Amino acid sequence: MSAQPGRGEGQLRALPGGQEEASAASEEHTATQGAPALTRTIEALLFLSTDPLTPAELADATGAGREAVGEALAELGEQYAPGLRGLRLRELGGGWTFASDPETEEAARRLFSRPRVATLSPAQAETLAIVAYMQPVSRPEIARIRGVSADSATASLLDRGLIEEAGSSQFGAVLYRTTVQFLKLFGLRSLEDLPDIARWDPTPEEQSELRERLLRAGEARGGGDAA
Repeated sequence: MSAQPGRGEGQLRALPGGQEEASAASEEHTATQGAPALTRTIEALLFLSTDPLTPAELADATGAGREAVGEALAELGEQYAPGLRGLRLRELGGGWTFASDPETEEAARRLFSRPRVATLSPAQAETLAIVAYMQPVSRPEIARIRGVSADSATASLLDRGLIEEAGSSQFGAVLYRTTVQFLKLFGLRSLEDLPDIARWDPTPEEQSELRERLLRAGEARGGGDAA
């Protein structure tokens, strides 16, 4: 008794010659095309989550079945096997998460032992904004625009590495500009990525006050007043 052809085999025989291989390849692509996408999605979710995620949570978030999620986790486990990357896939508390490879511990300790930049005070934020948009700019110019002394704020920004000296003005005053650390802190690729001031919509009172400050600063800068 001869064996009956399976479903896929019967379909291949029913097609004209030359189409069997194309049909088989298409069926194989359809069956597997969803797996890499699901794996990438789960990888992203594990990266974004601060807590381990259970298979049930992953299935609910992705809309995939538990079996498919398990296969994706197994694939990630192979991709992040010990010795392959700086991260490992670990099961903790019934969920899954990414953890750094123990071999990176010493470097990580050195990195995170650095002092972190504290929150900027209003005076420091104002001073930094003036430097960012008017650089290179001197301390007396900053003080004229703010209406108060900028010595303390400027010194703090220098200590934090957010601004640096950029030569001297024609009157001998030190000029300041922002640093690469400033770009990193605010997630900017370059100074061209600074928000457009024209998008700021101040009240008439704020606009008038700001205009007067800028005019006074501009007059002093170009009219011979030491800056």
